[in-house]
Amino acid sequence: MSAQAAARAPRLATAAGRSVRRTKPAPTLKPLPRDEKGVPIPHVNVIVRDTHRSRLADHYFHTLQDDMMYMTYVHEPTARQPPRPARLAYNPKDPYTKHRFNPPLGGNRWPKQPPPPSAPDNIIQLERIQIHAMIKTATASRVNLLGPIMALRAISGANEGAGGQHTAEGIELVKGRKNLQGWVRPGIPVGVKVDLRGPQMYDFLSVLVEFVLPRLREFQGIVMEGPSNRLDKMSSASGVVSFGLPPAALGLFPQIEVNFDAYPATFGMHIHCMTNAKGVGAQNRARALLSGFQIPFARS
Repeated sequence: MSAQAAARAPRLATAAGRSVRRTKPAPTLKPLPRDEKGVPIPHVNVIVRDTHRSRLADHYFHTLQDDMMYMTYVHEPTARQPPRPARLAYNPKDPYTKHRFNPPLGGNRWPKQPPPPSAPDNIIQLERIQIHAMIKTATASRVNLLGPIMALRAISGANEGAGGQHTAEGIELVKGRKNLQGWVRPGIPVGVKVDLRGPQMYDFLSVLVEFVLPRLREFQGIVMEGPSNRLDKMSSASGVVSFGLPPAALGLFPQIEVNFDAYPATFGMHIHCMTNAKGVGAQNRARALLSGFQIPFARS
């Protein structure tokens, strides 16, 4: 062994006993603060978001949207003429007519407006679903609203601030606005409601058409008007389809059926499906959209 190798050998043996890289001790983390319930509060804002689109939403964007464009398309070769003003505007320089209210000529004429021109950017789509339940016994005691609030939270999955999403409104109380035969007074809670948008809306709709409506006895479909119905009425031009479910339908939801004894009493509910359709015949276009989601309709 040469002299240089002999001098290097003890140095290599000494370096092998310690780490080549300089290491630091693990940092000591401060304990997380806790809220009034004892739950740790993270040091970052945790927001739970959807990882994928729901199956019913994919069905709309991949299949139903193109079908609705084909079924509701109306070809207009020329541009529409601007509507003629029904009444001259008030002269703001005239002190007599400056602060007067100008009512529309002939009342509210929005139901008689034609639908917007057919275009890919205004295809009819479902905007939100509102579930509403009126509890008559709530006027005697507000405790009777606890059962409906629990049930609507279970079947809708909506909760105020759930997952850190500030757009979630949760379950809302419906209060009376005026006196009604002595048992409804202004400010008295008479029911509950919840508005569903986005994935929660499609999830509720899929459960409704796959589990609830097929198992509902003596259900022939949502009753609609006959062919002689006018298309320029308030209800026909709103683009909203509303129907009711009996109290027996509440126990058919899987979220309620799995623990049915936890809910004190069943109740009926109204479901309002609101679309972006407007103008003459908007409700018929909304029915065509909901029929694509397997919601049955029947003539009266």
